[in-house]
Amino acid sequence: MTYPKLLVKRDIVLKNVKALKKLTSENGVGVLYGVTKVFCADPELAQIYVEGGVDGLADSRIQNLKKLQNFDIDKILLRLPQHSEVDQVVRYADISLNSEISTLRKLNEAAGKAGCRHKVILMVDLGDLREGFFQEEDFYQAVEEVLKMDHLILEGIGTNLTCYGAVIPKPHILKRLDDYKQGVKDRFGYDLKIVSGGNSSSVYLLGKEKLPSINNLRLGETLIRGTESSYGQQLPGTNSKGWVLQAQIIEIKEKPSVPVEETGLDAFGHEPVFVDRGVRKRALIALGKQDIVNESLNPVDKDIIVLGGSSDHTILDISDCQKDYQVGDIVDFTLDYVGILMTCTSEYVDVEII
Repeated sequence: MTYPKLLVKRDIVLKNVKALKKLTSENGVGVLYGVTKVFCADPELAQIYVEGGVDGLADSRIQNLKKLQNFDIDKILLRLPQHSEVDQVVRYADISLNSEISTLRKLNEAAGKAGCRHKVILMVDLGDLREGFFQEEDFYQAVEEVLKMDHLILEGIGTNLTCYGAVIPKPHILKRLDDYKQGVKDRFGYDLKIVSGGNSSSVYLLGKEKLPSINNLRLGETLIRGTESSYGQQLPGTNSKGWVLQAQIIEIKEKPSVPVEETGLDAFGHEPVFVDRGVRKRALIALGKQDIVNESLNPVDKDIIVLGGSSDHTILDISDCQKDYQVGDIVDFTLDYVGILMTCTSEYVDVEII
């Protein structure tokens, strides 16, 4: 066996997806997009999403959508298209999120050359200050232009919250999507099919607040770990332990807690801070910041302290452990969403679905 290794427990992930599909459907969200970027659109893992009942597979990268082209289900590009990739967008994505008229024009041209019609969701910025039209008139100008394009279909509107500005979705914020939807109806006599109310941060409202006309969510973390991302709460019927990172110990030594000479900057240009616990038993594992940040590592053995690391090494304090660890032993960690994303992206971490 090779390490480090990410073990994915298929039954747990499938159970999470089914639980969220049931929850969203019972609360009026009839269209659920499963975000695949966290596991780089691995087709075997994407298949779990499909079996769990998602209505589309969504990703930020064209490279990942290419891996999903054999799935007979809508594919959605989450990141705003680059001008340089519009030909690939209309080929590998059925739907894309957009907020720039110049890009929409290029998508229309690309779809025309490809002999297809491409669906677009126009993004509005409700205060999180990442992507989306911020001024209403700019949004309606884009709507007017798209409706005149021969090769684009205006599928709907959407928003994104908590990713940059950490703005928590509240009913009064999301209700503005109702206003936009009605504005399109009043001005252009056009009914938008999709009203996409955000990501895993909106899930906490389900069953508690009546969402406005929202009928779509784009979920990644909630399907993967069963947690909503506004407050980090576990949702009923889900499990966050479906992803376990395993790393092998390559050294065990007793050493001081604090470096013994003058210190400067570490390998990443930061000035480290040390806690003096005296001489401690320390283990090195073959896993580093090139694979995952220390903050995302949660040892299953709660007596282990993650001290820090460098590009290729992570240093653990095992002095208080009941287990007598030896060189060659495997240490297990559960991961947060960022940790799963990073380890799946690292080519040095094997992924095994069990």
